[in-house]
Amino acid sequence: MYYVYILKLSNNDYYIGSTGDLKQRLTDHQEGKNISTKPFRPVKLIYYCALPTKTQAIKFEMYLKTGSGKAFRNKHLL
Repeated sequence: MYYVYILKLSNNDYYIGSTGDLKQRLTDHQEGKNISTKPFRPVKLIYYCALPTKTQAIKFEMYLKTGSGKAFRNKHLL
C-alpha cells in the first residue's frame, strides 16, 4: 500500500507527498529530516489516502500539485 498525504505547515502552507510508510514519513517530517518542511515545523497531517500501487500514488501526488489539483484539494480534501 502507498499513501498520498497533505500536511499543513506552521506557515499555513501545504505540503503534498507520497510514501510507502506513512507513519515513518510523518515522524521524519516532525523530526526535521525533510529539508522542505524542516523550517515549518510542527506539521499537521490533514489528509491521506491509500492507493494500491506506487505508480498510482505518484500520479495522484503530481495531480494534486497542478492548478486543477489544488482546486480539487481546496474544494474536496481540506
